[in-house]
Amino acid sequence: MKITKSVVTGGAGFIGSNLTNKLLDMGHKVIVLDNFVSGKRSNLSRHNKKNLKIVNIDISKSENLDKYFKKVDYVFHLAALAEIIPSFKNPEKYFNNNVIGTLNVLNAAKKTKIKKMIYAASSSCYGAPKKFPTSEKDKIDLKHPYAVTKFVGEELVMRYALMFNMPNISFRFFNVYGPRLNVSDQYSAVIGNFLSQTKSKKALTVVGDGKQTRDFIHVDDLINAFIKIIKSKFENKIYNLGSGKRTSINTIAKIFGGKKKFIPIRPGEPKNSVADIKKIKKDINWKPKISIEQGIKKLLKN
Repeated sequence: MKITKSVVTGGAGFIGSNLTNKLLDMGHKVIVLDNFVSGKRSNLSRHNKKNLKIVNIDISKSENLDKYFKKVDYVFHLAALAEIIPSFKNPEKYFNNNVIGTLNVLNAAKKTKIKKMIYAASSSCYGAPKKFPTSEKDKIDLKHPYAVTKFVGEELVMRYALMFNMPNISFRFFNVYGPRLNVSDQYSAVIGNFLSQTKSKKALTVVGDGKQTRDFIHVDDLINAFIKIIKSKFENKIYNLGSGKRTSINTIAKIFGGKKKFIPIRPGEPKNSVADIKKIKKDINWKPKISIEQGIKKLLKN
């Protein structure tokens, strides 16, 4: 029987390693492409190396990625620079990583007969939305270089789907959290911060009045959406990936417990964010199962 083969870019990072571990558990052969700027080898240490190949590579500098994509079934493109504030200081670096990197992956993937390519896009493309919950059809409002580069990457992915008949999907991630969360990661900055502050017995730093809301999705729910979409017939589609629920920062602080310290609001951050997930629920019968309380309590136990 043919073994399913997958490439995961950024596969040693927070989301990438959770996905890689799941794919390996399912019996896939996985090639991880990672430059280890934020990824860690230790994130992938629980697997024997039989079905796992780890390549230390910068996809934005290496145009010759073809050899890693031979006879590959699925491509999961998660590699990116993901913090907002540094993107203002170094937009060129973000462009190279997030746009040129995506272009190189697309060019390698289109030469092989893949069954599906999944791109990790970002809900930051909605900026400060006016409509809640925010759907895939709502206005694009790019507020910082990070959002620009992730959205341009998505545009490339969807254009390639049309021009070269590629079976591509783009997932717009909301706030992802869970095991192996990188504490400096933009996906879940507040939970990452609260986690490190709790472990070092410091007060929790709450931005503004803490009444702003976010849509937090546990990484296990996110990965389940990946698995369901690759098994589905859908392609050339964009989907929001969130919990579909609003949670205030004060609520998160309450679940963590302990003292709070309020700090000034940061520029470019939306007051509220919540995903409309009707489209993905309808298409692949997926829904998030892990509540924010369960997810954080699990994190605090580790």
